[in-house]
Amino acid sequence: QVQLVESGGGLVQPGGSLRLSCAASGTISYIYSMAWYRQAPGKQRELVGTVPDIGSAKYVDSVKGRFTISRDNTDRTMYLQMNSLKPEDTAVYYCYADIRVSGTRRGDDYWGQGTQVTVSS
Repeated sequence: QVQLVESGGGLVQPGGSLRLSCAASGTISYIYSMAWYRQAPGKQRELVGTVPDIGSAKYVDSVKGRFTISRDNTDRTMYLQMNSLKPEDTAVYYCYADIRVSGTRRGDDYWGQGTQVTVSS
């Protein structure tokens, strides 16, 4: 089995920073792309940014210059550094990964349980 566990959410004032983590565990052979999504109340889940197994992260326009995605392939962990947070960043943030489980030939989609980020004064 594979698990993705997010951590690091919380309440922060506008202009503040938070760092989210997503740790993958289980019988993992390889992790391909990873991504962060978010879902605000009453809205559909939206992509925040993606990071490939090798290469640079890409972001949606609304977070460019404020958010940074990184990953540590040795520790199987992805991070989301969020700076200059705005009230409109308030959402549940979800981790996604395309993971090939040991003994299989293809990757499958895995999601974390989500972590709440609230930006409010």
